[in-house]
Amino acid sequence: MNKILQIAEEYLDSEIAPNANLIDGDEEALRKALQGLRDRQLMALRRPVEFGGPDLDESLFRLFQESVARRSGSLAFLQTQHQSAVSMISRWGTEELKSRYLPRMADEHLVGIGFSQLRRPGEPILKAVRVDGGYRLDGKVPWVTGHSYYHDFLIGAALPGGESIFGIVPFIDTEQDGGAIHFEGPMRLAAMESPRTMSANLTNWLLRDEEVAFEKPSGWLANNDMINVTLQAWFALGCARAGLDIVLKAFESRGSEFLKVAWERLDDELGMCREEIAADNPDVGERLKARAWAIDLAARCAHAGVVSSSGAANSIYHDAQRVYREAMVYTVSAQTKEIMEATLNRLVNRGEKG
Repeated sequence: MNKILQIAEEYLDSEIAPNANLIDGDEEALRKALQGLRDRQLMALRRPVEFGGPDLDESLFRLFQESVARRSGSLAFLQTQHQSAVSMISRWGTEELKSRYLPRMADEHLVGIGFSQLRRPGEPILKAVRVDGGYRLDGKVPWVTGHSYYHDFLIGAALPGGESIFGIVPFIDTEQDGGAIHFEGPMRLAAMESPRTMSANLTNWLLRDEEVAFEKPSGWLANNDMINVTLQAWFALGCARAGLDIVLKAFESRGSEFLKVAWERLDDELGMCREEIAADNPDVGERLKARAWAIDLAARCAHAGVVSSSGAANSIYHDAQRVYREAMVYTVSAQTKEIMEATLNRLVNRGEKG
């Protein structure tokens, strides 16, 4: 096994899995779990070598994401915000911004993301206009996760011509340069509430030139979502495995053969689904089907965990309850209209591979 993944597995098994329910509901427990990733240099895995990172290859990084999701949805949800910021700055950031941020992003300086609003159709809800010294931002970021855990976040705003500008803004109420940024929340969520998801309101906020990371053309995010349609599936696969862990534990406790049969059949399907996701078929339609399969499988494996746990699963403190709620989150994470359609098609026309 890769050394980085081995370090991650040992930490996740010994420290995270036994405390997953506490982490799900307690911010300090999540903060401690996040610090453990920082201490082991696991928070900037796609950072280039020249900035101190391991630049872990894509396939190994996805296995890492699956492993975290298997042990704790809240930790997986929180850490991936920063991992995404690291990856995007590494790929597209200005050289000045890379030099200033990347060397500190493994353990010292954490950055979230806030650009899902760019996926919304119609009039942009966060707009940017060019001014002397930078861009003025006005509008709303409806979802940004990691308040009080992260120092800043990578924001995305629409320009008048349809392009998008991305840059770094503080993740705390701030007034400066005649503008303001104010956060509301944290949101009450059915799952993964401890990562503190907020909404942000920006009024005449000056995104200074030195904090601008990159600009993207009109339609870039939609195109990028289609290219990367299977990436979020690794979290669903981790959730599916978490559900199966509960089924296997129930079998080991009760000894009922039907529990073992259920685990074996779902485990076989999970293996086939993982192979399909890893293949990353060049056909977009097939990638959408694979993503929908992973979503469906996460829900069914989580449900199997509930069934095998009987009435105890109704407790908010039970593993099966938490994993079942996490499956809901992975169902809608980074959802586009195409993913919604593929998921619903899968549900109404369920087959071996969709």
